[in-house]
Amino acid sequence: MNKYVINGGKPLFGEVEISGAKNAAVAILPAALLVDGVCRIENIPQISDVTSLLRIIDELGAKVRQINLHTVEIDARHIHTTRVSQELAHKIRASYYLIGALLGRFGEAEVSMPGGCNFGGVRPIDQHLKGFRAMGAEISTGDPIIARAEGGRMKGANVYLDVVSVGATMNIMMAAALAEGLTTIENAAKEPHIVDLANFLNSMGADIKGAGTDTIRIHGREKLNGGSYTIIPDQIEAGTYMAAVAATGGQVLIRNIIPKHMDCITAKLLEMGVEVEEEDDTLLVRRTGALKRTNIKTMPYPGFPTDMQPQIAVGLALAEGTSIVTEGVWDNRYRYVSELNRMGAQIRVEGRTAVVEGVSKLNGTCVQAFDLRAGAAMVIAALAAEGTTEITNIQYIERGYEQIVEKLRGIGADIRSEKIKEEEISIPHIS
Repeated sequence: MNKYVINGGKPLFGEVEISGAKNAAVAILPAALLVDGVCRIENIPQISDVTSLLRIIDELGAKVRQINLHTVEIDARHIHTTRVSQELAHKIRASYYLIGALLGRFGEAEVSMPGGCNFGGVRPIDQHLKGFRAMGAEISTGDPIIARAEGGRMKGANVYLDVVSVGATMNIMMAAALAEGLTTIENAAKEPHIVDLANFLNSMGADIKGAGTDTIRIHGREKLNGGSYTIIPDQIEAGTYMAAVAATGGQVLIRNIIPKHMDCITAKLLEMGVEVEEEDDTLLVRRTGALKRTNIKTMPYPGFPTDMQPQIAVGLALAEGTSIVTEGVWDNRYRYVSELNRMGAQIRVEGRTAVVEGVSKLNGTCVQAFDLRAGAAMVIAALAAEGTTEITNIQYIERGYEQIVEKLRGIGADIRSEKIKEEEISIPHIS
């Protein structure tokens, strides 16, 4: 078990390269199971969620060949089971994409309920299952979930999502790629990684139209063939480094991004007094003066992303005046607030709303990561704080951020990863 040790209070300067999008990669890798051939997938982030998925795919019988750190070839022609290891499935939330992929290709799937982050709310998959049932699948909802398509092949259907769900949109899209007939997903999510999954499947021979709008139409194919595909840059990783510059001050050039994907984050940082200059595939982020208060409400894309809510809250905690944060996607995403308050922040949570009274400084202390994005917020707070901060439960952070220690060091952060001593493990952290 490791922890991060961060000596804060230093502005960030330099350049940082953004990795492939986690939220795209964890869907595209399972989607490779739909392909009757060899997929070459490039720009894959080196994160623990990807490692776990590749292990699952290998155990199912696909041939997984690592070409280099960020490129993998997957040959799924010889899958010998549709039953996913319970131990591995429990490690990652994205394991639910295996249901849609296996149902679509083989007409059956047995997958344990997913794990990954738990930030205090429930992450149900009822909309996923609603879509699969509409397409003719019979589903047993214990643990594992067992799903079988009537007649061995999914059937096209009209699916209206009761709530805008990224996961359900992507999962139903996968199940429909090889289904018989036309599937229409209405009230679909529009996030960039949904478009990326559709582009991946289309490059392998699928017929998907409308991704990025609220209505997606999928004409099922008899089979998909192999090919090559490059995953888009990670919007949330880029936003996290932008938020870090906002909180600490300094100037950082963020490379390998799609500026249009960043508009919802850039707009709020500009309101906070952060300067952002856009080029073709870079953003120059600069903060020299005081941070200003603003209000944030998380919404489905193209609104402000829920996955950036904890990180932006750190900057608001250091801004002048009172800011209001409203969580519009999940019931509760504020477990990190207790840790920020221990560092000197003044944040009060009332249901889905957090009232943030700006303070002049944060102080280093011992904190923990409760989930992936909350962990990123702890890192940003530690970089901005006076003194030394130790962060535990960093396995959550490494689920979604490639080489975060090395990248932060590259822009001037004083951060290191250390082994937790035995006597520290025995002392429970109370927050």
